[in-house]
Amino acid sequence: MHVGTNAWNARFEFSFWHNGVRLWDVMPIEEAPSAVLLEELRQVIKQAENLRHARELWWLSRQTLCLDNLRWDTFAHEVARQKGARPGTVRILSARFDEAQNMTILHLADKNLPLEIKL
Repeated sequence: MHVGTNAWNARFEFSFWHNGVRLWDVMPIEEAPSAVLLEELRQVIKQAENLRHARELWWLSRQTLCLDNLRWDTFAHEVARQKGARPGTVRILSARFDEAQNMTILHLADKNLPLEIKL
């Protein structure tokens, strides 16, 4: 998600499998607003309705969650940070967002039923 003015642009990263939001970067860094303002913006984005709206807009415009072919850690219940197969991880075949239910649906390799993540 992009937030900014004519002088600066901040990008925030959100997820389709957890409700965290983090600052990705600010450009140009020389014109960056204060850390306090950036944190206030992050907290506004993190509010449930704003995060839901961001996910809906992303899904409608991109039709991807950028999770296909990554791995789901079945022990930690999260997208695996390390690349490559390892015990306890399963490849994500496809992912979609159900905006009506505010839910991410993952289709995992070797699993008959999809994994539903209520956000």
